[in-house]
This record gives sequence, structure tokens and C-alpha cells, in this order.
Amino acid sequence: MKISLAITLGQHSIAGVKPQNEDFHGVCVPKGAVLDSKGIAIVLADGVSASEGGKEASQIAVHQFLDDYFSTPDSWTVKHAATKVLGALNLWLYNQGQREYAGSNGLATTFCAVIFKSQTAYLFHVGDSRIYRLRDGRLECLTKDHRIQFGTEREYLARALGIDARLDVDHRTQTLQEGDCYLLTTDGIHDVLDRESLESLLLASPHDPQQCAEKLVATALERGSQDNITCQIACIDSLPEANKDEFYGNLTRLPFPPDLKAGNVLDGYLILRELNATSRSQVYLAEDTLDTGVGKVVIKTPSVNFNDDPLYIDLFLHEEWVAKRLNSSHLIKLVEQASRPRTFLYSVVEYIEGKTLRQWMLDNPNPSVAQVRATIDQISRGLRTMHRLEMIHQDLKPDNVLIDHNNTLKIIDFGSTRIAGLAETQTVLQHNHIVGTASYSAPEYFRGQSGTTRSDIFSLGVVAYEMFTGRLPFGEIEPEKAAKKRFVYTSARLYNPEVPEWVDAALEKATQSSPEKRYELLSEFVADLTKPNSSLVGDGQSRPLLERNPVAFWRGVALLELLAIVGLVWLLAH
Repeated sequence: MKISLAITLGQHSIAGVKPQNEDFHGVCVPKGAVLDSKGIAIVLADGVSASEGGKEASQIAVHQFLDDYFSTPDSWTVKHAATKVLGALNLWLYNQGQREYAGSNGLATTFCAVIFKSQTAYLFHVGDSRIYRLRDGRLECLTKDHRIQFGTEREYLARALGIDARLDVDHRTQTLQEGDCYLLTTDGIHDVLDRESLESLLLASPHDPQQCAEKLVATALERGSQDNITCQIACIDSLPEANKDEFYGNLTRLPFPPDLKAGNVLDGYLILRELNATSRSQVYLAEDTLDTGVGKVVIKTPSVNFNDDPLYIDLFLHEEWVAKRLNSSHLIKLVEQASRPRTFLYSVVEYIEGKTLRQWMLDNPNPSVAQVRATIDQISRGLRTMHRLEMIHQDLKPDNVLIDHNNTLKIIDFGSTRIAGLAETQTVLQHNHIVGTASYSAPEYFRGQSGTTRSDIFSLGVVAYEMFTGRLPFGEIEPEKAAKKRFVYTSARLYNPEVPEWVDAALEKATQSSPEKRYELLSEFVADLTKPNSSLVGDGQSRPLLERNPVAFWRGVALLELLAIVGLVWLLAH
């Protein structure tokens, strides 16, 4: 039986001695796939007393955060999703407060949240509410109050949602253990109950968080709290643990299909012919006989050579999972099969009638700058869609780009794609090997580092260089020797003098060995292939003549050789 993330929750809130309760709290405990991809979120906010709309601000903050966080793409990391939501929420509160309350910080609130995902707790905090953790009988405060003290008695909030257009959120992560208890409090509790008192009260009711939450609130009131009083307690009952046999069993639930031939039918797909076969997979052209509106499709089946290899199966399933979440005219589309029962393991994508970029390059060995630029621009559009979803392709090369009869380019093969959101979830399968093609892979992979969006930009730069020259900027790279290789750029003009100097400068920047020296954005690379970037080429005089004008360089060399020969003949004659 699968073990899922589970918590026991207790929460309680009262106005205390104040006429209204400006605190607010909330929780979302999803089920199924959302629990795995997004986790459990508990949120607490304390409307700033000095603001006119503190109560409204705290309620909006809690409701809107929970709604928006769980609506973000599954591929976003917890940190990225939460900070994006908080940034937008803060700006809305700030602008609304400026309009409705004449700039008096009318919609301001503290905010703290804990998101439990897999075996990690993600903490987000702004203001003077607090997050504690009770572990092994010891209570520890995990946040720092954002307060500024004036004199000996007066304190003011330094940070909160809605008080400024810019937001600085504290974020940290904690590894979870079963039995951990996380406590969220507003200042109505921790201003009158110190750490030792809170710890004692928590330990007094270890198995009943709700009773404990009510006791904490009542005790704070008894101790003379002058503010609203709110707390939440979440105790970790179980953590997801991948049972090895069960995990592998789920991956191999569907058997590998046998080798297919024209005329075979696979779950309603009529096999027309084999398109490609390698030691790792087979690819077939097929026609959907159950849904005539679909027409021709491409089916990829795993090789029976790997039917007992869990890493191979994981990568095969991973490719389909990625394709399902992508939507771009420059990325191959997955054919949905939700209503069709599958009896074998395979994936189905749209059929593109055309050729690979590799074949196009063979057919067009001397493309113009405009043709290369148009190609790179289309590929970059597909990559941008992936990058916005925090996906890195990691295996971009001419063989993985298709061109249809309308000259529309589509990136294919997502088996090597790295997804930041999935990187947070630990599984027994670790993809620590280099998954892309070495000659197109960025140098950081060979140094054991993780790829970034700039790694894809490097690969795109290599593709552009190869289109212009028919060569690779760093030659063929053997993976086992790549770690020691020096990546020294050779000017594209050496092999193709027709390449403008400013284009060569853009290629050089895109393929820098250091990621920090490359383009940060794909759009910057495309822009520098469109018009000269003066910051890259300058007046061009600092670059060697061999790079600036290879033809003139070799003419000069030939002339010097000719003069040397003439001089030598003259000396011998005299």
C-alpha cells in the first residue's frame, strides 16, 4: 500500500480583547496527484492594526494565496510558485490600498505559510507572525520577526504584504520527519508566551493538535494578550516513502509491446510502417482507427532490451509526462489517450510530414544569415515555452528538430528534459548521468553541475554555428574525455568567411564555456543574430585579422610566401 503525506491539524482563532478579529488562517489538503505535485499548505495572516483594511487584507491574503498557489503549473518549484503568487498578491494589496485608503497602507497584513511536499517543508514568512517546529521534545523558532525598534518601547513592522510595491519574503526549507509538529502563531500568542511556555503546552497534548491549539489561545488570553490570538498546529503523521518493489511494479505495470510490423493493430492504432529503430526504441507511423479525426500518428515503443531496467522505464514515461504539459506550435504535441485503455507501454505523438533539421542542413549546406536566423528564432520559441514552465530540454540538436512542409520547426524528444518541480521530489531513481548528446551539451554538465536555461542556449548556439559552417565549434566530444576538454572557441569566419563578424560574436557569446558569460535570455541571442550588438563587436580592431577577415589573412600569408620565394630566388641567382 502506498504511503502518502498525511498530517493532523489543529487551529483556533479569537478576537481576544479587541472588538474584531483581524487575524485569518487557512489550510488546503489536496488528494491524489495534486498532493504529490503541490503538497499541503497551511497559511496564517495578521492584518496590520495600523491599517484601515487589516481584516480585509488578511482574509484576501489567505484565500488568494491558497487559490493561486494550487493553480500554478505543476512543473514550477514550490519556491517559484509561492513567491510568484506572493509578489502578485502584494502588488494588488498595495495598489488597492493606495486607491481605497488614500495611501495610508490601508491593506496590509503579515503572512506566513508552510507547504509540506514530499519529505520537505517550505517556509515563507513576512512580518512578525512566527513559525516554530517541535522535534524530539524541543521547540525551535524558524523565523525572524521583521520589526524595527524605536527607543526602548516602540516597535514597528519593517515588512508586510501591501505596505510597499516591492516585497522581500523570507524563505527556507526543512527536511521533514514523522512526528514533527509545526506551529504558526500571530503576535497575540508569542508576545505573551515565551518559547518554553509554548513547548510545555505542545508537549502536554501531543496527540490532539486541536485541543492544544485551543489551550494555547486560552492561555495567551489568560496571560493578558492585548491582540487577536491565532495559532495553527500541523503534526506530520506519515511521509511518502517509495517502496522499491511497489515503485518498480507501478512502472512495469504495462508490458512492453512486441516488435510491430505493417498491418498490426495496437490498441486501435493500425501500424503503417517502421520509421526508425535503435537499440533503445522503435518508432512507427500509424493510423488511428478508433478516432478518424486524429488520422496519422507516430508511436514510440520501448526496446525489450530494457524491460527490467527501472531507470530506462522511468525516462520513457518521463518523456510522455513532459509532452503532456507542453503547448506550443514549435513543440511536438502528445496525442491524448485518456479515454483509450492501453494494454502496452508506448507513447503517441502527432505525425509531422517533413524532414529533420539535420537533413535540411545536408540539403542546404550554405544557408543565408536570414535562413539561419529564422531557424534559430523558431527553435527559441519552443524552448521559451519550456523555460517558462521551468523545463530544460538538455538534448537539443539538429536530429531533434523537425521541419514540416510549411517550414514550421518543432522540437522533439523530451526524454532528457529536466523539470525543476520534479527535482524537489526524491525517488529511488537518480538521473545523475549526462543524458544529452555530448557534442551539443554545455560544459557544466561534464563538470557534474546541473543544467540551467543557459545550457539550452549553449546547445542552440552550437546548432547555429553548425548551420553556418557545417562544423561543431568544439569538434566531436567524447563523453569520457569531456571533463578535461578545454572549450576554446574557433571563429565561424575561419570556415565560412561569409559569416558577418557581428553574427560570429553572437555565436561566441552563446557558446561560452562559463554559463555566466552566455546570454541570459533566448531573445537576446536572437536579437544579436538580427542586428549588430556594439557591445560585442565594438570597432572589431581588437579581434585578430584571422577572425575579422580570414580571406584577407590568408591572402596576406600567400603574398608573404610569394615574396619570400622571390627573395630566395633572387639571392640564389646572385
